[in-house]
Amino acid sequence: MSSVTILHFNDVYNIDGQKDEPKGGAARMKSYIQSQESCNPIVLFSGDALNPSLLSIFLKGEQMIPVLNELNVKAAVYGNHDFDFGVDHLEEFSSRCNFPWLLSNVADAVNNVPLANGELYSLIDHFGIKIGIIGLVEEEWIETLSTVDPQDLIFTDFVKCGNELCRMLREKGADLIVALTHMRLPNDTKLAEEVEDIDIVLAGHDHDYEIVEVNNTYVVKSGTDFRNMSKIILTYNNASTGWSVEVEKVDLDSSIKEEMTMKDIVQEHLESVESKMDVVLGSMNVELEGRFSAVRTQETNLGNFIGDIILTATKADVSILNSGTLRSDRLHPKGEFKLRDLLTILPLVDPLVIISCTGRQLHAALENGVSKYPVKEGRFPQVAGLSFGFNPSMPRGQRVPFQLIKIHEEYLDLDKTYTVATKEYLSLGKDGYDVFKDCPIVESSETCATLSTMVRNHFEAVEIHLGKRKCRSGHRQSLVTLIAREEITKQIEESGVQHRFVRQQSIHEMEEELNFLAPKVDGRILLLTDEKTTVMRALKDGHLHRNLSDLKECLSSSSTTSLSSSCADD
Repeated sequence: MSSVTILHFNDVYNIDGQKDEPKGGAARMKSYIQSQESCNPIVLFSGDALNPSLLSIFLKGEQMIPVLNELNVKAAVYGNHDFDFGVDHLEEFSSRCNFPWLLSNVADAVNNVPLANGELYSLIDHFGIKIGIIGLVEEEWIETLSTVDPQDLIFTDFVKCGNELCRMLREKGADLIVALTHMRLPNDTKLAEEVEDIDIVLAGHDHDYEIVEVNNTYVVKSGTDFRNMSKIILTYNNASTGWSVEVEKVDLDSSIKEEMTMKDIVQEHLESVESKMDVVLGSMNVELEGRFSAVRTQETNLGNFIGDIILTATKADVSILNSGTLRSDRLHPKGEFKLRDLLTILPLVDPLVIISCTGRQLHAALENGVSKYPVKEGRFPQVAGLSFGFNPSMPRGQRVPFQLIKIHEEYLDLDKTYTVATKEYLSLGKDGYDVFKDCPIVESSETCATLSTMVRNHFEAVEIHLGKRKCRSGHRQSLVTLIAREEITKQIEESGVQHRFVRQQSIHEMEEELNFLAPKVDGRILLLTDEKTTVMRALKDGHLHRNLSDLKECLSSSSTTSLSSSCADD
């Protein structure tokens, strides 16, 4: 044995070059790999290719199949965003790749085999050197998968799995063991510290270029987005000292010419977008109100539709979007809903985050949202999981009575902490949502699916539920919120029944009661007057005797259903 050259990259989304240096792009990466042919390199990838990107909105990541194959990748580990379009789609995707996708420590609870047809390991004979490759992920990002219920998975601790697979690979004659991972750096360093038989950890998930040495084991993260990669030379010394490691950071800047075969592949996929615009996602049973005059001043069924989807795809208590997110400015007719319609409403790749807010911070955010009313400002909120009222006659910052804000069926507790799904844009304090800047991020945009992906997956899940589309794997985005699913789990556990199929059946029965693709205005945002505010506070506190005049006051609201239900709550 002498030496092995590995070319490593991770977390790639945009196949074309960027404006800023390093410009990158798949064609430059192919050119660099070709320049290293004399080293006989082995190309390895640490996950996240299918999403998010503008192209993936149209192609669902399929543009990456010829790109990864053309780069001559030898093995890869699944990343969390590779599941964004569902397990069925990922299985089809991976079957068309010329290399194995690994997932060593996450199994499907149905059959106890690696999720999405992943492989436990790969053993490659590379010019006489046997290289064992394993693929490990952390438990944290499993919780963020919008198309897979974590309850349907079996997770094995990556240290335990790593030790077991390393022993097996050594028995099979592996000279060198590489761990491909999709984890945060602290877990990568823990793996390097606690699994001595791993010779090098080639990591993804984090997008910063990093090299860390832990107990003589290197952890390498190779940047992102076809703009960076690593050239790693491992040289075998002797049995006592093992492999020495040299790592070179490679920035794929404009000094590297684009390889023409790959450039043609990229261009072909960029030009294929228009043909995908008329793909029918589903059939809406009602009109969708997307006119600025409505979405920027009041609750709308389009805002409710998008917000509710977010709550089924994340583990947040509530969702808040600025209405400026919804860009169509039109009334969408009932009937066929095409990808073109979705992109008219959501033309941007909107990254989502989940933040942790106190009740006070949530109240302040809602105050900001209605502070410019009746001006048609994009900051006006569209919400899910909560309801509130606002009185435009009051001064700005005092329009939303916090006593009337409800989180699901409970009144807001100013000191309680809630999780809020929102756009990364708002979490940075944009559109006046300064209060969100002080709220800790629970799940970053790197782990959340994009907004348009969630909506597209919702249409697909409805098609599956209605029997119009097959689902081979049994995994899809839920049509029921996580809070409802957790309540089902709690009830089953309290009953003493311990069977995942009982839980699945209960969720299915709950889905049967839903009216799909027919969102409505249900009284989440109320326009208040001084009189209505007084009545509703009194009803909440139980101080008002119920009589005809009280009911008339309730029923005089523009949101009759909601106010009537408020009366019923007393």
